[in-house]
Amino acid sequence: MRTGGRLAAAIEVLEDIDRRYRPAAEALRDWGLSHRFAGSKDRAAIGNIVYDALRRKRSAAWMLGEETPRALAFGALAIEAGFTAQTFDEALAGDTFAPPGLSAQETAALKTHRLEQAPDGVRADCPEWCEPILERACGADWVDEAAALAARPPLDLRVNTLKAARDKVVRALDKSGAGPCALAPVGLRIGAIEGQGRHPNVQAEPAFQKGWFEVQDEGSQIVAQLAGAAPGMQVLDFCAGAGGKSLAMSAAMENTGQICAFDADKQRLAPIFDRLKRAGCRNVQATAGEGALEALEGRMDLVLVDAPCTGSGTWRRRPDAKWRLSEKQLEQRQAEQAEILEKASRFVRPGGRLAYVTCSVFAEENADRVRAFLEASSGFTPVDHAALWQRNFPEKAGFARIDPALGIALSPLRTGTDGFYFAALTRD
Repeated sequence: MRTGGRLAAAIEVLEDIDRRYRPAAEALRDWGLSHRFAGSKDRAAIGNIVYDALRRKRSAAWMLGEETPRALAFGALAIEAGFTAQTFDEALAGDTFAPPGLSAQETAALKTHRLEQAPDGVRADCPEWCEPILERACGADWVDEAAALAARPPLDLRVNTLKAARDKVVRALDKSGAGPCALAPVGLRIGAIEGQGRHPNVQAEPAFQKGWFEVQDEGSQIVAQLAGAAPGMQVLDFCAGAGGKSLAMSAAMENTGQICAFDADKQRLAPIFDRLKRAGCRNVQATAGEGALEALEGRMDLVLVDAPCTGSGTWRRRPDAKWRLSEKQLEQRQAEQAEILEKASRFVRPGGRLAYVTCSVFAEENADRVRAFLEASSGFTPVDHAALWQRNFPEKAGFARIDPALGIALSPLRTGTDGFYFAALTRD
């Protein structure tokens, strides 16, 4: 397929997402199944246009002067690939599968609209209702912080030190371009996709099948490290999900002590069993039954709460979720987070630690929740988060946004990671 055909296909997928209000990955998968003539390079290029259009939805619409699937796809190529009116004319000429060329109105808009002159919210590429929320969370940097959440993400891996050292995994993945992460001590990073390429399928590598590494964002690795799991500890991962942080803590604990990986949703927890087996984690017990936790009350050295949240910190990877998010959903998440924190706190022993994590950049889900918990629950004291960061990353001062009493915020702009929040409280 030529550029015109790929652009037409991307517009078709974006129309499907808009019409049926469904995830981008699902729409792209179905398009591929019904268009089997499209090769892997074509599918990758189409996917890039679709995801770029969703990440940059607001700025792409501003560039073309309207918010239609066509405008978003054209705008995405203009922003991410540097296409101009002339470039489009040349790329679409003679391509029978291409969409209609630029209209006079579209050409004029593309020639006169410059993103550096756009309103703050457009350059931030966020929903309008999120603008004050992001400004409150990020301060004067909010536009740049939000814009970084609209960029293409890297592919991060965590070396499983139970089975391999980082240099060994680097050698095994020598053709992938993987190199050490900037912060996570056992993290590897494959840079963001350039042009119309795609990330390598690292899960097909023998090293992955052997359990030498897991796919895990560097931010997730960092918050797991900050939690402080150590050999011999008794740990409860209270919202374990697919188990990424349980696996990271198991390696940090050198397969000693005990981790109880709990999630009330059996379906979310299901992938953990194969992952534990592949990684060789022997100190993790997974359960979806709350009854199994009764004997753990007041006994755990560490309780990690990876709370359900809006996922605003993962907008680079799930840009369609950004535009589906509503104020009502944010309110619902806050209520769930308060309830989960209260439940999880019962399991911390005196002198033990309660670690609260989200993949959100909203203060309403982060510092506000910790502050409210401390006001409602006696017996917990926040750690010195500035000192905690310094102990773990002594040469990286200034990378994260830190409130000594209320937590640590990671973001694509500052730390090069997804947006994460971490706070730790000690039980008196």
